[in-house]
Amino acid sequence: MLAVWIDHARRLGAEALAFLLAADCPGCDSPGSLLCPDCADALIARPVRRTTPGGVQVWAAHEFDSVVARCIRRVKEDGQTLLVPPLGAALRAALPQELDGALFVPVPTSRAAFRRRGYRVPEVLLRAAGRSPCRMLASTGARTDQRSLGRAARARNVRGSMRVRHPLLGPAGAGAVVIVDDVVTTGATIDEAARVLRQAGHRVLGAVALAATPSRSEHGVNG
Repeated sequence: MLAVWIDHARRLGAEALAFLLAADCPGCDSPGSLLCPDCADALIARPVRRTTPGGVQVWAAHEFDSVVARCIRRVKEDGQTLLVPPLGAALRAALPQELDGALFVPVPTSRAAFRRRGYRVPEVLLRAAGRSPCRMLASTGARTDQRSLGRAARARNVRGSMRVRHPLLGPAGAGAVVIVDDVVTTGATIDEAARVLRQAGHRVLGAVALAATPSRSEHGVNG
């Protein structure tokens, strides 16, 4: 166990050093800053609400655009987890009180994405927001990359892509859950998660996300 923690500390140190050496703001690429003041301000929550095609209410901290989108890509594609604390703070600020007491269930990360990153993005964001993830959903491996797909194709692609790994917690109707994802695009993934959770007897109160794509767009980061 000690060796694991030492290795983890070394990785964090190497990441911090890389940040310092690169010294460019992930939000605007300006040199000499890990996160410039203007981009730090841009990460402060500006909550938006969406409703998925299946009728699930989504609370998001931001629209997926500009500085927020670039910082999320840095976390997802470049492993820059030093951005997780400010992003998690934005997610925490966007959580409505009506979701208190529910289980927060992250959308499962594909095995390939987890091997590539070494962490599950919805889970690290949720922990940074001060909430404990309940890993109730598991990936079946049926889903393929969604970045080039439109609304209808995404819905077909995610069908059967996840399963519930835990039985209902408590009596029927008492298993209140909230679905968690990093970015919501068309809402197809949220709707599929809601479908399988409801089939297992859980009551889906809604979903939360760090960002939601503007309504004019169907495409975003796929995870």
